[in-house]
This record gives sequence, C-alpha cells and structure tokens, in this order.
Amino acid sequence: MTRMSNRIPDEKVELIRRSSDIVEVISDHVQLKKQGRQYTGLCPFHGENTPSFSVSPDKQLYHCFGCGAGGNVFSFLMELEGLSFIESVKQLAERANIELPDFRSNETVSSSDSPQETMRSAHELAAKLYHHVLTLTEQGGQGRDYISERGFSREQIEQFQIGFAPDRWDALTTILSKRGFSLDVMVAASLLGKRDSDGGHYDRFRNRLMFPIWDGQGNVIAFGGRTITDEKPKYLNSSESPVFHKSKTLYGLHLARPLIRKEATAVLFEGYVDVIAAWGAGVKNGVATLGTALTEEQARVIRRNAETVILCYDSDKAGIEAAFRSAGILEPAGCTVKVAQMPEGLDPDDYIRTYGAARFVSDVIGASLTVMAFKMRYLRKGKNLQNEAERMRYIEDVLAEISTLNRAVERDHYLRQLADEFSLSLDALKQEQFQIFRAQRNKLKHSSEQKRTQVRKSFEPKKLLPAYQNAERLLLAHMMRDVEIADRVQGRIGGAFNVDDHQAIAAYLFAYYGEGHLPNPSQFIQGLQDEKLVRIATELAMLSINEECEEQELLDYMRQIENYPKRVEIKQKELEMKHEQDPVEAAKILMKINRMKQELH
Repeated sequence: MTRMSNRIPDEKVELIRRSSDIVEVISDHVQLKKQGRQYTGLCPFHGENTPSFSVSPDKQLYHCFGCGAGGNVFSFLMELEGLSFIESVKQLAERANIELPDFRSNETVSSSDSPQETMRSAHELAAKLYHHVLTLTEQGGQGRDYISERGFSREQIEQFQIGFAPDRWDALTTILSKRGFSLDVMVAASLLGKRDSDGGHYDRFRNRLMFPIWDGQGNVIAFGGRTITDEKPKYLNSSESPVFHKSKTLYGLHLARPLIRKEATAVLFEGYVDVIAAWGAGVKNGVATLGTALTEEQARVIRRNAETVILCYDSDKAGIEAAFRSAGILEPAGCTVKVAQMPEGLDPDDYIRTYGAARFVSDVIGASLTVMAFKMRYLRKGKNLQNEAERMRYIEDVLAEISTLNRAVERDHYLRQLADEFSLSLDALKQEQFQIFRAQRNKLKHSSEQKRTQVRKSFEPKKLLPAYQNAERLLLAHMMRDVEIADRVQGRIGGAFNVDDHQAIAAYLFAYYGEGHLPNPSQFIQGLQDEKLVRIATELAMLSINEECEEQELLDYMRQIENYPKRVEIKQKELEMKHEQDPVEAAKILMKINRMKQELH
C-alpha cells in the first residue's frame, strides 16, 4: 500500500479536485436525482425523508438546506467518513488514477501517518496474510476443509477475500512488527492483544476462518472470525476501534452497492455468512449488520442507496422479533420493507445448502411478504382460529396493526381481507379499527409533540433576514463568480461587511483573487480552514442569482451594507432623544437625526 508525505503540492490537490466529479463521488454514497441543473437526494449527514441535499455539477459543491452541511468533494469525504484532508486527497487520487508524490515503500510505516490510516493499512496487510494462509499454505488446510464442507466456491472465497488465521500466537504480530507498525496501535485496532503479565503482544485471531469487514469504500477496517472447532465463542468479531463502528457499518455494502442502485432494492441479512451464501446463490445485492440490531444510522445508509429492503432473517423467534424491530426502523427512514419467509429452524445459509440456489431465489426472496402480511401470518401462529375467543383476539391484534398503517389504501386492503376471511361486516371492522386508531393517537400524542419540539430545535426554519444581511449574502455570491465585482466592492467598501463571518469570507476572497486565481467557488472554498466559513460560503455559492449583476443592483447592495451602521446609529440617537429631559438638547438631537436620515437618501 503506497503512502505519502503530509505535504501535497497545491497544484496536485487542484488537479485531483478538477479530476473528481462531485456528482459521481457523492453518487457512491447517496442516490441522486437530476432536478434542473442540480442533483438532489437524502442528506447523508442527518435523517430525513424529503430530499434537502443539493449537488451542483457546475460549481462542484454540495449543500444541505436542512442541516447546513456543505463544501466540495474533499470536505464531503472528510465529513462523511471522518477522513483527514490528506486521506481524502489520497482516496480521490486513487479513484482518478493520479500518482501522488513522495511515495514510500509499504515495508515501513511513516510516523506522519494518522492512527486511522495506520490501522487501515494494517488491516489490509492482515487480510492479505489470512487470505494467503487459507489459499496457498499448509497451515490453511483445516480452513480449506471447513470451507469445502460449507460449500463455498473459489469465486466466493476470492470475492469476499476469505482467509484463515494460523493457530499461532505471533503470526500477525511478527509481520506487523517487521513492517514498523506500532503494536500498541494494533491493540487499539483490535488486531492484537496485550498480555497483563509481561506487556507482550499476541494475535487476537487464531485458528479461525477470517472474514474481512470493509467500510463503504472497500477499505478493510475489521474482521469476523469463525471457529472451525468447538472453541467458544463461535464467532469473534473485532471490537470497536477508531476506524470500525458497528452501528455505522454494513457488511458487503461496497460490493453490493452497484446492484442495489440498479434494482433500487437491498436484501438485509443478519450476518456475513448469509451474505456470502446468498451471493453464491445469485442474490448479489445483500448486506448484513454485524451481530447487533439494525441502527437508525444503518437504515439511513440503506435508504440512500435503495428504496425497497427485503429482510431475510432466521426463522426462529429471535429472527422474527429482529425483523419486526428492523421494519420499525426502516419504514420511518423512508424504505418500503418486505420480509422473506424461511422454513422454521433454517437460516439462509442452511436453506441454500439444503434446497439449492434456485429455490432460495424463487421461494424465499421472490416470495417476500409485505410487513403487514408478515405480521398477520405471525399473529395467527399458535392460535386456534376455530375457537371464538382466540379468533376475536387475532382480529383485534390485526386491527391494531392495521391502525398503524399510514396509507388509506393499505388499511382498506387488509380490512377487506379480514372481512372476507371471517365473513365480517367491512363497516363494522372499519368502525372498530378507527376506535383503536383514535386510542393509539391519543396515547402517542404527547410523545409526538415532544419529538416535533426536538425536530424544531434541531432544524428551525430559517427566519427572514434583514435587508442588509441579504445584501451581503447576494453580494458575496456575485463576488465568488466575478472578479470585477469583487474588485469594485474592495475599492468601495473593502471589508466593511456588518456580519463577522461575511467580513471574513470577503477578506479571504480578496486574498484569493490577489494571488491571481480566477473565479472558482469550489477551489476558493478549498482554501478555507474554518468549518463554519466553509458551510456559509458553500451556501452562498449555491444561491440562485442572476448570471449578470446589473449596475443598479450592485450599487443597491453596497448602499444597504454602508447604510446599516448609520441606521443603527439613528436608532441609538432616537433612544437618546426619548430619554433626554432638556428640551433644547432634545431638539439638537432631533436635528442631528434628520440630517443623518437625509444622508441615507
């Protein structure tokens, strides 16, 4: 793995920025749709169901009108993936096939690398070691035997880079040490352990089948280790680390993303073995959580890539309850959810090995039920519907679930199904369902009000801005696009903007043009160090303004800016006059106020 120094020439950074189309880069993470000259999608930085995230191919900028996030292609990766600037440049350079200067051999690790970059490099090295051991060494024999028993093909092994950790305490430790990695950093990365007795280091994974876990861009950030003996635990996953966060990671996302996007559908499994088995069966849009319940953050990641999600969980009680929980998280995130039905006692991997790939695709994935149909089937389990009391309880349970459906057409569909099955009056069912709905609504009213209050606190609608502030915003937007306007503003009002942040942006802009740069909002914003200024400048650059700024319009903006301090002074004088006891002094203040007002016009 190639590495670089901490200093990259500005011209090289600019080449990488120009070679990285922001729409293509963001499309790897967000499903974008073209609207006029812009692209819109769901913001990856906060939860939302209505798109407020805008990307401009002309300006090579993004901006969210909900949370205010904004910037260029580098800042997008930095904010989304927690990368440093150097790391974002490196990632985009690799994407654009641009060579970076000062490369070093991968035999050693530079002390200038960030801990996160060092951890990613070590995980890549470990993945290669484990894969090599499994496929090409005598030590990997047991792993190959186990893989063969499970029916994994050579293609599956290569696609998912499955490996084997040797049954030794120091295999990975020795290699990492020789390559110059800090072993204490490797402990923090969850690759090694540290003995309390003598402070020595040892391999955390031993005698296990190894499954690399990647981030959304395909960097190895963790491992899942499956024992091939009776050793406990059966599955040993990497602990949380600075590069691995279970609540944010979906196994196999970078591999499945192209097909998920194409079909607008993702299949969600409970574990990585199911994803690999399903891939072998032809279901190549599968991802999985990592031993934990689905989180809201993971649901947002899925929604940015897919519209429909098929839950394919185990058929036991825990799997069914997990499906209910996941549906309850995915639907509010804006996903259409279906549930695949598995025969009792089987997980997806078991089913494929027992019944074959074709039946898995047609009878499991292809026969997925809506969440409501799945709930109805679940609710009748264990009930004798010939018994009147149990039948009534089942109908009441189903009506309670129907009451949670948002769409009237869905409610009507399932009410009619219930009425037909039990020969009941549709009107009576509707009346009963409405009473249940009203009771649920009253119960949830208080918590809903609390949620609305929280949402209002987080994203209050922007207030109407005073005229001088609007003038400053529009003037800066024009200045970012036209060096002549910037020159005129600098000559007349200089940095005398009334809002501190606007004053700072103007100062940076004057300096930017002073260095001989041409108008380029994305390049200008690249030079801003303050995150708040980046957001504000991005928002201003994304404003819809007239391409040509008329002379009168320009003068009006500058006059508004110049007059605001005078208006503030007039108000102060008026307040002073109001409290003045001496009529003569009051008259003098009034005369001064009138003169100041005349000067305004």
